Amino acid sequence: MAVSFTTLSGAAAPYLEENVSTNVISVQKPHGHDPATADPRDELLSGLRFDESGIEHPEFVLNRPEFREAKFLIAGANFGCASSRENAVIALSNFGIRCVIAPSTGDIFFNNCFKFGVLPVILPQDEVLALAAEAMPGAPSAIFSADLEKNELVTPSGRTLAIPLPAFRRQQLLEGLNEVELTLQRASDIESFHRSAAGQQPWMYDLGIK
Repeated sequence: MAVSFTTLSGAAAPYLEENVSTNVISVQKPHGHDPATADPRDELLSGLRFDESGIEHPEFVLNRPEFREAKFLIAGANFGCASSRENAVIALSNFGIRCVIAPSTGDIFFNNCFKFGVLPVILPQDEVLALAAEAMPGAPSAIFSADLEKNELVTPSGRTLAIPLPAFRRQQLLEGLNEVELTLQRASDIESFHRSAAGQQPWMYDLGIK
């Protein structure tokens, strides 16, 4: 089973840098921390949050009091690009961030989100900037909420936005399904396709190609 997602409420940390790679999002050896004893939360964006001695940069958004318990991250374009490391999504989840809002993400990062119960919300650039502006006060005055059953994202000002997600991905998150479990739910459709294909292209099946 994957991790399910239904509702979420909390502050949204605005971090609008573009082209943030998975190797930046997740640092296997957090700066200035012993990996054996480090808080799992420290892995996320460690190279930006801490100096080489493990001392926090107080000005970094996730170190500010109003965003220390952020549940949403408002990111820049192409967030989670480069390598396919699942640890990038795990680091977000370990910190407590279960929703990433961005104009775009890396394709593999986007797919990995569904394995670990993280909701990726892809919106136009101007909308992302507007949400970042609403998010700036942080907790407790600027709280976002997401309801995947209603397919809604609600901003601190009360605006409601539809969550643009393919139906099968929405189902995957709501039910906490991994790819195999999601595929098995389509077993009858797959079998019907094979029967139809065997009738239309029997030579493929005569050769034992499935």
